[in-house]
Amino acid sequence: MAVKKRSKITAEFNMSSLTDIIFLLLIFFMLTSKMVNIQVKLPESDSTTVAPSNLPVMILLDGTISVAGKASSLGNLEKDVALAVRETSNKENATVTIISEVGVPWENVHKVMAIASGLKLKAIIATQPSSKG
Repeated sequence: MAVKKRSKITAEFNMSSLTDIIFLLLIFFMLTSKMVNIQVKLPESDSTTVAPSNLPVMILLDGTISVAGKASSLGNLEKDVALAVRETSNKENATVTIISEVGVPWENVHKVMAIASGLKLKAIIATQPSSKG
């Protein structure tokens, strides 16, 4: 009588289909994250404390940007802020105050914050008066 050999079952897992799914999910989230528009309202405050500000950066809804009262643009913003820091008398405690009109895209405010951080400056977002009354 012949003894039958049992076939050995290998415990392997095919990862190729899993990596395809992961790449598809990655592409999906990358594409949809660009479509999401985050609307952040300006902060409100009842405080009457005035923070020291020697470098005001004003961003208007029509895209106009000014640094310390001088017209600028998003492309020249870092250069203009650095120039304003050089011209200020208090370089050690230079503070950028971001004055943003309601409705300005948050990306523009973030860009000013990133520039201030890159130049090792303090950045403050100016608040609007509280609507609670």
